[in-house]
Amino acid sequence: MNLSVGTVAPNFSLSDQDSKIHALSDYAGKWVLLYFYPKDDTPGCTIEACTLRDSWKEFAPLNAVVLGMSVDSPKSHAKFVEKYKLPFTLLADEDKKVVAAYGVWGKKKFMGREYMGINRVSYLIDPVGTIVKVYETVKPMEHASEVLKDLVELQKA
Repeated sequence: MNLSVGTVAPNFSLSDQDSKIHALSDYAGKWVLLYFYPKDDTPGCTIEACTLRDSWKEFAPLNAVVLGMSVDSPKSHAKFVEKYKLPFTLLADEDKKVVAAYGVWGKKKFMGREYMGINRVSYLIDPVGTIVKVYETVKPMEHASEVLKDLVELQKA
């Protein structure tokens, strides 16, 4: 089960594509889009990452950072970042503790086969670390613009 709005986002400490350690607490004072995706360099994940990349310049003026997370290795993330020139951090949750804490690890179905994997879910976390929006049905092509629109609205409030 996913975490809900109003919940304090669980902290974590994970390696990125360059094997640099990032903790959620490092981003205190900023808005954070924490997006979970199934696998590097697959069609939906590539579309989502590239639309975020193409909207990247619009996040900074809103005091927002983008953190992507999957269970792929830092080495896999590095190839994905390089191939698509991604300007944001991808975190490697190889032991699946963070995906479990956020409730995005679960049963999936593909072509009639059931398996365990990451559900494409994103969390928008405010500058004090509270989840203010949960995106449970992410459309990769529209996700970046949806989040940017929400950031503008939330910052007006």
